Amino acid sequence: MKTILWATLTANGNYAQSSPEHPPKPETLADFAAQASAAGNFIVGRRTFEGMQQDASRVAQSGQASGENPFANLNIVVLSQTVKDVPGVKVVSTPQEALDYLQAKGHTTALLSGGADLHNTFLSQGLVNEAIFNIAPVMEGKGYNLLLDQEHYQYKDVQLLDCKPLGNGVVQLHYALSHE
Repeated sequence: MKTILWATLTANGNYAQSSPEHPPKPETLADFAAQASAAGNFIVGRRTFEGMQQDASRVAQSGQASGENPFANLNIVVLSQTVKDVPGVKVVSTPQEALDYLQAKGHTTALLSGGADLHNTFLSQGLVNEAIFNIAPVMEGKGYNLLLDQEHYQYKDVQLLDCKPLGNGVVQLHYALSHE
């Protein structure tokens, strides 16, 4: 199964932190909705999922979507060590369990949507094939970073597959990750 990590980063390389004062850019929300729709699914951590429920209404209101919930009819998997049941989604405790569930549902691609802990867990286990980074035109003083392996220095070559502007200063970089 192909696994694609999707994230929005700041211009200085941190994970973009959203808040009511600094919501996600509409262009990134619309892109995520399109990527999730194409995959038919997404995997997300519990805290990010809770925030995404608010983001779904922002996407619908932004005029970037059809006005409907962009996550309706998708297989949503929440990775959590503490929560065991979330209505309307599958809750799992390991990355491999998430991928196995989606593969059993007939998916050939899984979309990882957040947050940093989830991304770092999949990366450290070598389960990411591609990465899509939306670079937002903001800089933040603190934030989270992607880590390949938190205990050992790792260096991983990537291959640029695509680079395109999404609008409003947001640039998208799409990479294939090597698995050596």
